[in-house]
Amino acid sequence: MSGTATRYLYLVRHGEALPDESGLTEHGRRQAVLLGQRLLDSPISVVHHGPLPRATQTAHLIQDQLDGAALQASEAAGDYPPHIPLREELPPESADFLRFLDQFTPSERERGPVLAREALEQFTGPVTGSEARHELVVTHNFLVGWLVRDAMDAPKWRWLGLNHGNAALTVIRYTPGRPAAVLFYNDMRHLSAELRWTGFPPEMHL
Repeated sequence: MSGTATRYLYLVRHGEALPDESGLTEHGRRQAVLLGQRLLDSPISVVHHGPLPRATQTAHLIQDQLDGAALQASEAAGDYPPHIPLREELPPESADFLRFLDQFTPSERERGPVLAREALEQFTGPVTGSEARHELVVTHNFLVGWLVRDAMDAPKWRWLGLNHGNAALTVIRYTPGRPAAVLFYNDMRHLSAELRWTGFPPEMHL
C-alpha cells in the first residue's frame, strides 16, 4: 500500500567521536545537546539510531531535549558501505574512489547493500495515515549520503564524495505523488563556530 501522508525525515550524523570511537568527545556531546535544543519544537515522534556507541549516545542526548519522542535502535541506521560500485559505474574523474573502497572487508561489502535496502524501506517515502510524520535518524556519514543520493535520484555510487558534519542537520520531505525534496543539507546553524565542520576532511574545514 502506498503512503497517503507526508514523511519528514531528519538525518543527523553522530557528534564528534573519541579517537577509538567508543563514545563522544566533549565537543560531540555539546553538539548533540545543541541540536536537540534546535529540534525542541519539531513534532518528532521517534528517534532512530544506529547500534554503535557514538550514534547511541548522540541519540540519547538529543532525545533528552525532546518531548515524548521514542528511541528506537536500528541496524539499518548503522555504519556500513551502502553500495560498492564496479569500475565501469564510475566516471574517470571519480576512479580514485576505488582505493577508498579497498578498506571494506568482504563481509562489509556483502552486508552493507542489504542494510542499505532495509534503510530505504524503513526510512523513506510517504507514510500511511492522515497526518504527517516527523522522524529523526541518528546515523553515520555513509547513510546520510546514501539517502540524499536516493532522494535526488542520483546513481547508486554517488553516496561517495558526500560529506556530512557531526551533528549537522539534513531534512528530506516525502510527499505522496511528488518527488522527494531535500529541504536542508548539512545545516550547522545551531552549532557555535568552534563546533562546526568536525567530521570533514581537514581540507574542507571552512
